[in-house]
Amino acid sequence: MIKIPNILTIGRIILVPVLVFVFFLPGPLGNWLSCGIFVFASFTDFIDGFLARLLKQQSRLGEMLDPIADKIIVVTALALLIKNDTIADINVIAAIIILCREILVSGLREYLSKFKLKMPVSQLAKVKTFFQMFSISILLAGKSGDILLFNYGIEIGLALLWVSAILTVYTGYDYVKKGIDHALD
Repeated sequence: MIKIPNILTIGRIILVPVLVFVFFLPGPLGNWLSCGIFVFASFTDFIDGFLARLLKQQSRLGEMLDPIADKIIVVTALALLIKNDTIADINVIAAIIILCREILVSGLREYLSKFKLKMPVSQLAKVKTFFQMFSISILLAGKSGDILLFNYGIEIGLALLWVSAILTVYTGYDYVKKGIDHALD
């Protein structure tokens, strides 16, 4: 029987092609639907973990799929934002930092799992995730989001993307250090 947290995680994966489709709808409709889908997916990321712990429904399937679902939705959103030049020029570096960290941490977790070691998510990594999801949500709203952010939506979204990129470097370094320390032992 598939448990509620796993249904939410699988739902997040299913939302990815929907996000891509609505992203290409013209005008404010596409912007708001993209933003809404991403916000909903981000919220289910929080809820599935909360419910898994609350209902004692943690599972190996959820443990495997949850980080994959997170990375797929973030990578897709960043790729779409780069494709339509919302994230452009030097700001692409912030997106690349985030993408590289996601790949690096996934690889480290896979490597360390061979030794039955886990890399728990730090509180700072959770803060990083919040800024990352918040910035991407703002950027997906595009110019339509300016109405809520005093005509500076894109600028605020890009600034928060850089904040999450800086936190990404810091938390990524912490994970790499732990992985290297274990490899040298």
